[in-house]
Amino acid sequence: MDIKKRIEKLRQEIRHHDYAYYVLNQPEISDFEYDKLMKQLQELESQYPQFITPDSPTQRVSGEIIKTFGSVKHTKPMLSLENTYTYDEIIEWNNRIKKILLYEYYEFVVEPKIDGVSCALSYENGLLKLGATRGDGNIGEDVTLNIKTIKSIPLSLDTTEYTAPKFFEVRGEVYINKNIFIKLNEELKNSNQQIFANPRNAAAGSLRQKDPKITAKRKLSFFVHSYGSAEGITEFQTQWEFLEICKKYGLPVIENAKLCKTIKDVIDYCSYWQENRDSLRFDIDGMVIKINSLKQQEKLGTTMKSPRWAIAYKFPARQATTKINSIVVQVGRTGVLTPVAELEPVECGGVTISRATLHNFDEVRRLGVKIGDTVLIERAGEVIPKVVKVIESKRTGKEKEFRIPDKCPECGQPVIKEKEEEVAYRCVNPLCPAQLIRGLIHFAKREAMDIEGLGESVVEQLVKNKLVNDFADIYLLKKEDLLKLELFADKKAENLLTAIEKSKQRPLNRLIYALGIRHVGEKAALILAEKYISIDKLMNTTVEELTSIKEIGPVMAESIVNFFSQKSTKKLIEKLKKINVNMKQPIIEIEKKKMLPLINKTFVFTGELKSFTRNDAELKVVELGGKTSSSVSKKTDYVVVGKNPGSKYQKAKELGIKIITEDEFLKLIK
Repeated sequence: MDIKKRIEKLRQEIRHHDYAYYVLNQPEISDFEYDKLMKQLQELESQYPQFITPDSPTQRVSGEIIKTFGSVKHTKPMLSLENTYTYDEIIEWNNRIKKILLYEYYEFVVEPKIDGVSCALSYENGLLKLGATRGDGNIGEDVTLNIKTIKSIPLSLDTTEYTAPKFFEVRGEVYINKNIFIKLNEELKNSNQQIFANPRNAAAGSLRQKDPKITAKRKLSFFVHSYGSAEGITEFQTQWEFLEICKKYGLPVIENAKLCKTIKDVIDYCSYWQENRDSLRFDIDGMVIKINSLKQQEKLGTTMKSPRWAIAYKFPARQATTKINSIVVQVGRTGVLTPVAELEPVECGGVTISRATLHNFDEVRRLGVKIGDTVLIERAGEVIPKVVKVIESKRTGKEKEFRIPDKCPECGQPVIKEKEEEVAYRCVNPLCPAQLIRGLIHFAKREAMDIEGLGESVVEQLVKNKLVNDFADIYLLKKEDLLKLELFADKKAENLLTAIEKSKQRPLNRLIYALGIRHVGEKAALILAEKYISIDKLMNTTVEELTSIKEIGPVMAESIVNFFSQKSTKKLIEKLKKINVNMKQPIIEIEKKKMLPLINKTFVFTGELKSFTRNDAELKVVELGGKTSSSVSKKTDYVVVGKNPGSKYQKAKELGIKIITEDEFLKLIK
């Protein structure tokens, strides 16, 4: 094979893997193998520069620094969409369409509305020539050098099925995947740089970098969603056909687009994605609804600002600005103090928000939050709202500095920071009321001592009425004690006392987990119980002995030893013993475990699981005799791959480790 053909073969192979990885999200080779192909191509092009072409994968990142972004006049205006916020408004829009199209039959294409940056791409004779931002709709900025760094955008169209058009302009959205956005903000935070408020800002900021090398590092993505103009291309009559032709040309097309026959189908699809938007790997802020026929689009026409043939249905906002009225400090079950912002009530994500977490005191310092500040808050899914940034331009000078308390707001005891490298401040009093309430709720959880009926409201009343002062006091409760509380009648009191009595027989691993030792979850509790068999042996262990157990690291080991060395812990354990709470792991269960199907098999999980959380899956492995690890090695027996797997999947392929799907894993554990 001559050099030119060899170079072109390498380019085709790299383009294929770019498409598989960045468009289909289905990588076929490891990063190492990909880098090897790229290195071979770079070396050949270095030796034979006469064969370098503009669409070569090596030409994505320019060494040129952009001084200013030039202006680009769009072939036709990039209009903004009219927004709707209710299903009634969608129906009203459809009624307007009916009046213009009269008795014509029409369909809709409904697409996720990506929260990114609108751009137009122009190809001439199949080669990417121009990338431009939307700008004011008529004139945008030339960001071609930065657009070329986006690996989901082909530098040349795939002409396997269709010949290259003389000219082809498509419109779409530049965006950043959620996991990449999180990593980017972590890197910026670690280097004391300003973080981005949301993925859209990150995409916009990255696309306008003067140095394309920085843009390349940001790992942006792109989806085509609209037709611009074309010359010398296979004709298409509908939006749906346009998207299909784009796929044939190797362009990344908006995912989860759907052809809908009726307006009811449209509303149902919008409703589905409003509920399931968090399952996507990118942020969406609504849905775009388009009339499918291009001929009907032309008939419907446009207003000065928007096309009549398309609208955007916007989901309830997840970010809002409001004012911090005060900052209060909450005490968690492990004694950790958490600052919480009390806000001027504001609508966000479909609910009224009046509080938002500030996470920890280091975060307060990093954000520069003051009482009285105007802030941007964010609510993602069902997660507690958080403060994203301070809007400093709104400051009046009346704002007040927040000071870290030196005493616990619940019990008045001293607050300490155990280690300088930690961010958490803690209340040192193990009998602090706040810790006791949350600790008792945890103690009674189904996964712990499983005391049905001992929920939050009951625990709060028990503590408030001084009927319990520690975990052991639960077992000293009498019927007459419970009947004094407003929550209890005769039958309910009896049921709770029965549940409390039954909990005495739970195995040791449940008790260890119930005690709420820092860093010790269900899986670690089970490992400890099976290793030490009795609470006495566990109480007398050392950090050195604990760290010899593969799954126990030094931080967890130190936490366990510190917990059992406290006088209050020893007193509690003795009290529980006298009440006849079980302190041993049944030997019969351990012997049975030797016969379990996953005995001594090591599992690694990667990607999103459908049937259970990662933690639940790992716990199931341990319960069935197996082990879990966070990294892939030659000692790994199985790698379980969920949706959107990470680098562990590639590592498993490189090492020849058995890779199984979630469904195959479910068969193994049945």
